[in-house]
Amino acid sequence: MWKYRCLEFRRTINMSKEILNQIEKLNLKILEESENTDLLHARAELFTKIQNHSKAINDYLTILKFNPHDKIAEVKLDMLRTIVRYTNIDIYANPNTNMDPWLE
Repeated sequence: MWKYRCLEFRRTINMSKEILNQIEKLNLKILEESENTDLLHARAELFTKIQNHSKAINDYLTILKFNPHDKIAEVKLDMLRTIVRYTNIDIYANPNTNMDPWLE
C-alpha cells in the first residue's frame, strides 16, 4: 500500500513540475503578447490545477479588463472566488450552533 502511495506522490510531483514548466512558457509568451486572452485563459487554468487560486483570479481579472464580455472568465472568476471564500471559512469560529455556516 505504501509503495502505491509513494508512486502516486511522485506522479503528483511530476505533474506539478510539468504544469510549472508550462506556466513558465506561457509567461514568456504573455510578455510578448500581453493582451492575448487565450494565453491568459490557459495560464489561469494551469494555476487552478495547482490550486494557486489568487494568480488564477488575477489572470481572469486581466482578461475581463481586455474583454469585459468574456463569459467564461466571469464564470470561472465567480467559481474561484467562491472556492476561496469557503476555504477561508472557519466553521468553528461562529458560536451560533443553530446556523449552518454553509448555508447563506
